[in-house]
Amino acid sequence: MNKKQLLSLAAALSMLICSVSCSDKNKDDTDTKPAATQEATNQPATEAPVVTPQLDGYELLWSDEFTGGVLDESKWNYEPHEPGWTNNELQEYTTSTDNVFLRDGKLVIKAVKSEKNGKDYYTSGKVTGQNKTDFTYGKIVASAKVPEGKGLWPAIWMMPQVQEHYGEWPKCGEIDIMEVLGNDVKTAYGTLHYGEPHAETQGTWALTNSSYADSFHEYSVEWEPGEIRWYIDGNLYHTANDWFTAVQGEDEKPYPAPFDQPFFVQMNLAVGGDWPKDPDASTDFDKAEFEIDYVRIYQKPEYDTNVKKPEKQYRQALEDGNFIFNGDFSEAEDLTDDVNWKFLLFNDGEGYAEIKDNMIVITSENEGTVDYSVQLVQPDLPMIKGKKYRVSFDAYSDEEREIIVCVSAPSAGWIRYLQDTKLTLTPEKHSFTYEFEMKDKDDNNGRLEFNMGHRGSTATVYISNVRVEEITE
Repeated sequence: MNKKQLLSLAAALSMLICSVSCSDKNKDDTDTKPAATQEATNQPATEAPVVTPQLDGYELLWSDEFTGGVLDESKWNYEPHEPGWTNNELQEYTTSTDNVFLRDGKLVIKAVKSEKNGKDYYTSGKVTGQNKTDFTYGKIVASAKVPEGKGLWPAIWMMPQVQEHYGEWPKCGEIDIMEVLGNDVKTAYGTLHYGEPHAETQGTWALTNSSYADSFHEYSVEWEPGEIRWYIDGNLYHTANDWFTAVQGEDEKPYPAPFDQPFFVQMNLAVGGDWPKDPDASTDFDKAEFEIDYVRIYQKPEYDTNVKKPEKQYRQALEDGNFIFNGDFSEAEDLTDDVNWKFLLFNDGEGYAEIKDNMIVITSENEGTVDYSVQLVQPDLPMIKGKKYRVSFDAYSDEEREIIVCVSAPSAGWIRYLQDTKLTLTPEKHSFTYEFEMKDKDDNNGRLEFNMGHRGSTATVYISNVRVEEITE
């Protein structure tokens, strides 16, 4: 059978399928149009159309430059939902033009704070392209400016048009083009959700001298049969090609499932929830606006769907049995790249790290709001089901304080192979040793973490002689 997929056929087939989308909660079937726009629906824009740029190797499938007076409902749906519909978020998604409107050639999704029954009440907007602009494979390009403020959570993401094809979330898959937390607008996330049990792979792109709330930035995803790539302002920052989907206890579906079916783009501004937490008095809802300048979908003339899942590559231990590279800190490193050690800051964490005198020294200037606000990690550790491992290191601090150590699974829903373990450091150097058995499926991306945020201290931490080794019976 010819595995080449003709895009014109794929696009035509995708538009014939009509069903409820997949989500991590049951979705509301409401399809109510805002009263203010019922008569204006599908009216032509009064302004001259914007010329959408062409891309080498691609054909433009569809785009929205948001130049009309109202939302183009031939491309987008309003999707209302009650508060708490998903992720314990606070907002009600409405069809009101107070929450979704066009202004100066941009789509604006605005979160509004009011009062109901004597308590704070939040409304916001969510729009989707389901059953109108679905497609399979392509390059998605969007320009957006995010709001700043604790508890605000803007997102541009994709879900499958037909839930029943592979089943409820996460089996159906989810492609997050961009997410930014309002209390940390220097960091953007691109994430892939899939599998059962839930697995994910995530990349981040951090700005140093500006933020995603200062100006518009271009977020892009190249979705192909065997690989998905994330870009911000043309910078490639994450690649995924090793995913799966399965019903618990059954064999995996043929690769590249679940990302071999029509998906649609959606955009929303959430308030609160499990990840960003609730807003506080510092959150300015007068400025709680998520602005999208354009959404453009391109496709190649054809895609080769005859792809195979890449074999996992597992790191080999050093000659002394240590899976940690540069665990003795004898070599200088770029602590911002993805090679060996990496120092990370999130959620108001401030500080820096340096390697000297066969140690890594972590200086915190602000502890941040979560454990991982100040974090040192080494990824790519091989974790094999049934094996036993030992983690050991020496550490001390300028004054008594706590840190947390663990071995996490960034590609498997952030579960813990070595559980989060609190330990107390003092000015006297001590050796620490922890053992654990790997009980989950094989993973070539275990990650050793030292978390120094949100512990009530910014005392400097000194770590040396770090080892992760397999215990031989």
